[in-house]
Amino acid sequence: MADPNPQSAIRDPQSASDLAVLYAIASLASSAADAASAQDRILAVIMAAFPADSGSLALLSPETGGLEIGVQQGLPPDVGEFALKPGQGITGWVALHGKPLLVADVAAEPRYISARAGVRSEMAAPLIFDGRTIGIVNLDADRLGAFTAADLARLTRYAAEAGTVLHRLWQYERLRANSKQLTTLVELGHALVAQLAPEELLSTLTQSGRALFSARLCLLHDYDDERRELRLHAWSADGDLSAAGLTLQQQTVSADQSLLAAAIRSGRATEFQNIDGPGYSEAADLPRDRSLCSALAVPLILEGKPAGVLSVFHGELHRFSDDEKRLFTALGSFAAVALQNARLYARVFQSEEVLRKNETLTTLGLLAAEIAHEIRNPLLVIKLLHGTLGMDFAEDDPRRRDLQVITEKIEQLEGIVSRVLSFGRTPAALHSRWALAEILDDTLVLLRAKLAQAGVELHYAAPPRALLVEGNKGQLQQVILNLALNSLHAMPHGGELTVTCTEETSSLGRVVQLDLTDTGGGIPESIRPRIFESFLSGRADGTGLGLAIARRIMKDHHGELTLLNSSPRGTTMRVTLPLSTT
Repeated sequence: MADPNPQSAIRDPQSASDLAVLYAIASLASSAADAASAQDRILAVIMAAFPADSGSLALLSPETGGLEIGVQQGLPPDVGEFALKPGQGITGWVALHGKPLLVADVAAEPRYISARAGVRSEMAAPLIFDGRTIGIVNLDADRLGAFTAADLARLTRYAAEAGTVLHRLWQYERLRANSKQLTTLVELGHALVAQLAPEELLSTLTQSGRALFSARLCLLHDYDDERRELRLHAWSADGDLSAAGLTLQQQTVSADQSLLAAAIRSGRATEFQNIDGPGYSEAADLPRDRSLCSALAVPLILEGKPAGVLSVFHGELHRFSDDEKRLFTALGSFAAVALQNARLYARVFQSEEVLRKNETLTTLGLLAAEIAHEIRNPLLVIKLLHGTLGMDFAEDDPRRRDLQVITEKIEQLEGIVSRVLSFGRTPAALHSRWALAEILDDTLVLLRAKLAQAGVELHYAAPPRALLVEGNKGQLQQVILNLALNSLHAMPHGGELTVTCTEETSSLGRVVQLDLTDTGGGIPESIRPRIFESFLSGRADGTGLGLAIARRIMKDHHGELTLLNSSPRGTTMRVTLPLSTT
């Protein structure tokens, strides 16, 4: 029923004071910077409304389940260092039962636990939100009976409003944290799409993991499934956590001696409480830093198999929520992609090194073949002239033996020349039928990471139908890799590489023409006519062997390698191969 005299509440000083306190508390929901600063203000406003000499606001910890003093006034500075369990003391009783309590004389109350000498009376009320106690506000006075039942009722109303305000502020903080986490995940996603260099990407990922969870340390371990071993690959630590303490952990650790490998065995996010306590000392993969307390680890899964472990460490006891575990699992998925990128980079660099070695060996073989070819003709002349000299010495003439030796050595040289020349030829038995699309797909997979690192965008569409060619797959891949790498070197600041396939009829019959077009600065005009010569290079670090070898490989495959065009706007190289007709 409505109050017949709405001005009565204003004329009642106590009611007006009540409304002012409730308004001051409620306004903190929009004016306070965060929940921590709001707690200070709430306690100050409430204490000013009562004849209190000291007071505190304690919150229930979700990690420990105990009551921890957040803010206090008039109590000893070290009072916040101990925590009460629900049921302990007057504050703990209120937390356990969710009801306010007034104690006129603490000396007559067996549940009373002294936090300050001189306290004679006390009252406490629960901070409740949605039927759940989240904290306690407690007031003390230095005289008996300082608080009344009416005071307790007012304190209960103030505490209820404070509980609502703090919960809203926590929700705002959680939303801000979620926004920050989402931003971090989006940035990581962009980093993965941009294909940063492997070590830079993994470093960014561990830094983001530490920031997401306000952790002191984030580690990323590789896992070797065959050897069942973990190896620290990347990590990020806060400033006061010594990097030297981690150097010993970079050695390979057996999964049997690893705590973090538990995440691999369980296949899901796994948390560890109080890792500095008993039972964890034998774990060989834990950092030996006593300031680290709680940890969360997630397995990194690639193609259904464990590839590593991502973990974060807190410097205080922390119970990870389900939301945190889900978020960390999502971050683990990013980490798995980053590890896969790192492995692809390693394959590309290995392939590039093998290509260089193959170029060197091929060039040596070509050089040997050319020398053998040049030797064969004069050697044939020597052999023919030697045979027509008609020198026949007596049995006891030492020149007869010399002549036999000369004949044997000529035949030996002829055999060496024949073996070198036959070795230099590509055996037809090594050729087989391949789909050109398969050769291109496998080659471009090797180039993907290299293209991303160089900032080069690839444009490639598979042939509309199966185009079959006869040849050696490895050698054809070598030609395409060499041309693509040349294009990358021509685009040091990024660009575009376009690969196109077309069917044509030429002097070779039905052929496929494979064009590789870049947007680089082009081949210097002075060397364009000689680009297929051995040891000619337009780069300081080039060997001048790649195009010469590539053209010889194409000749062995009854195809052609040509420079279609080159200008300051780019270069197009064309590979022509006969199509298989059977």
